[in-house]
Amino acid sequence: MVLIVSAALLLIFPAIKLLLTPIRLAVKILIHGVMGFIILWIINTFGGLLGFFLPINFVTIIVAGFLGIPGIVLLAFVKFLLVY
Repeated sequence: MVLIVSAALLLIFPAIKLLLTPIRLAVKILIHGVMGFIILWIINTFGGLLGFFLPINFVTIIVAGFLGIPGIVLLAFVKFLLVY
């Protein structure tokens, strides 16, 4: 009986880990995307007073979420190069 339970546990734990890894990755991507959206929204709120804004779309949210502040600086630099 102990051998069967041990074998079952040895099979169950790796299976659970295999199932949880993609879920953790999806949650991490979602959290970073939400943070990117919030940062862009704050920049657009205060940047609007100065006439500067960054569009909020899928690409800018992903760049801001994954790269953080350097990503937003990169987006602002690219916009500056394309507009002026």
